[in-house]
Amino acid sequence: MKANTVGMMNELRIAAPIGVFDSGIGGLSVLKQVRRLLPAESLIYVADTGHLPYGSKHPDYVIQRSLAISRFLVEQGVKAIVVACNTATAAAIAELRRQFALPVIGVEPGLKPGTDLSRGGTIGVLATAGTLGSKKFRRLVSAHGQQYRVIVQPCHGWVELVESGALDGSAARERVASLVTPLLQQGADTLVLGCTHYPFLEPLIRELAGPDVAIVDTGPAIARELQRRLAVSGLLRDGRGRASAYFWASGEQLPSERQMARLWQAGCQWQRLPDGVQ
Repeated sequence: MKANTVGMMNELRIAAPIGVFDSGIGGLSVLKQVRRLLPAESLIYVADTGHLPYGSKHPDYVIQRSLAISRFLVEQGVKAIVVACNTATAAAIAELRRQFALPVIGVEPGLKPGTDLSRGGTIGVLATAGTLGSKKFRRLVSAHGQQYRVIVQPCHGWVELVESGALDGSAARERVASLVTPLLQQGADTLVLGCTHYPFLEPLIRELAGPDVAIVDTGPAIARELQRRLAVSGLLRDGRGRASAYFWASGEQLPSERQMARLWQAGCQWQRLPDGVQ
């Protein structure tokens, strides 16, 4: 193959978009960090809103959905996949890495940075039941939480709060307080946000916790790991070119422009996933 042809192929690979998916629109918290760190990279985001929440689903179901969405992203020509969902990472990341020969970056509750920030040794982990009940989370606690008191709190209904756009108001405050207050009463001085939806509720959590409690959002670390993996693979795009962002969703009800104005804070238009991915 001629050198100029190889060069053109490499340029096409570098210019390819990054695929990001979540059970819904919560993964936009990760997408925002990716856009902030890597503004030249084009993005494709998939919200599996027709099948959310993942946290209450059987792991086999989550694996099946993760594979279907990842195949769709690969068909769109992505150069890397970010699984912007803690539950999907716990259930499916190993299978995705077996099946797809491209960088696949997952997310997990930031227990390790939480231990670095904790002063008193009590850490509260806010996550879905699916994440907290996974083998991956148990291994995480075994690796990093042995010398600490780790209190877990399944946050039933929080995903739905974010998906509905109820990020403030008395009902949202009551729902958040009912799950955060018990952790604070048990002495948690660090709160780990173990679901990518939860950073959008951080203002309410901060209001309850006060300034002395550390709150861990892993979104920036995920973006840095993506940057590192792209650089190692020779796929990192430089500052040239105009970055695009495309948004897809499953189900009958697509995310509203009002929700996007609050969560993504940039103009976008959603497309419905093809029937074969629904």
